[in-house]
Amino acid sequence: MTSEERAESNAELVRAFLLPTIFLTVALLGGVRVTQAGELLFLPPPLITLLLASLLLLLFARGRLIELEQWFSYRLSPLTNLSNALTLLAIFFASAQALNAALPESGLLHWMLSFFFLWTLWNDLFAPFDARRLTRSLGVLLGTAFIFKHILVSSLYAPEGSWPRKLASALFEGVTLGMAHRFAASSGYIAFFALALYVVGLILTARLRPPRIEIVASRGDDHLMRD
Repeated sequence: MTSEERAESNAELVRAFLLPTIFLTVALLGGVRVTQAGELLFLPPPLITLLLASLLLLLFARGRLIELEQWFSYRLSPLTNLSNALTLLAIFFASAQALNAALPESGLLHWMLSFFFLWTLWNDLFAPFDARRLTRSLGVLLGTAFIFKHILVSSLYAPEGSWPRKLASALFEGVTLGMAHRFAASSGYIAFFALALYVVGLILTARLRPPRIEIVASRGDDHLMRD
């Protein structure tokens, strides 16, 4: 086996086993929350994150992060098509749960950040970009939302009275900002690991693209096409 054949074989293993494992892990961890009493909760993705995940899949296809014509073809074996379909499904649910981990669970901030993501992703549908730029911008968006939720918003609900909490209480009196105070700090570590794993999975997806399927027409086919 040559070095090129070995590299292609390793790439196939990554596409068939490692990528689905990464994205399914994100789909699981993205909904895990730890209460103050130490109990584990699993929150399914809300409807808004499913909508945002659908927009993300459109962006992945438009940015050539996922080349659908190379992932699904009658020239590929049925097992390969099935494997790619399951991987695409895992990417969808991982995207929804990554957003679920980054957005506040409810309240005013949940809808503000959800609208911000929706507006940004919708505008990106009409902007020129490539797979690397898409991955970087999405990582920045998720990182910003994570910092906002698990650092800034969590500090507002800290047990001890701090000036951010006092300021937020004065500005948003009577308004529910979010539900971060219901969960323990370990929920933030789980969310951080899930988001980091999600970005790693996207980077691997961008680098390990399926080999291009060359369409070669025979002379007979060329003759038929000319006729």
